[in-house]
Amino acid sequence: MKKTLIAALLTVSVGSVFAQDAGHTPHVATVNAADFRAHVLTREELDKLLARPQDLLVIDVRRPDEVSKIGGLPVYLSIQLNDLEKSVAWIPKGRTIITVSNHAKRAGKAADLLAAKGFKVAGAAGVQTYEQEGGKLTKIEPPPRPSTASAAATGSP
Repeated sequence: MKKTLIAALLTVSVGSVFAQDAGHTPHVATVNAADFRAHVLTREELDKLLARPQDLLVIDVRRPDEVSKIGGLPVYLSIQLNDLEKSVAWIPKGRTIITVSNHAKRAGKAADLLAAKGFKVAGAAGVQTYEQEGGKLTKIEPPPRPSTASAAATGSP
């Protein structure tokens, strides 16, 4: 009896999950405003800020593999979110900061941290959202890995 009830509940739960996901685009993450306080920049707001690079500092909090796979903005400072707090001493305070991640969730947390430390933060941006809204990303091709033969010749692993 207990096994039948559990199996029935699982079937209903799984069915409702699939029904809720019907028509949902899985690659688009939803930014939950409760996760952070920072303003999420629109494409137009981001483009306006990027037009004045001399006043701006873009901090990309994604991993390097995300930047190379997805693309990013042309000039940025790369500091992963977990390393941001210990890096604040060398981040210049004289510029307006935009924090960047894929869909702005990590960027929002980074923006909150920097604002709390006294930095002037314009907001957070998601590069994938920006691109979906018509913004242009810079694609960076990583250098090719050395072949096994050339690695053996140089003594590299």
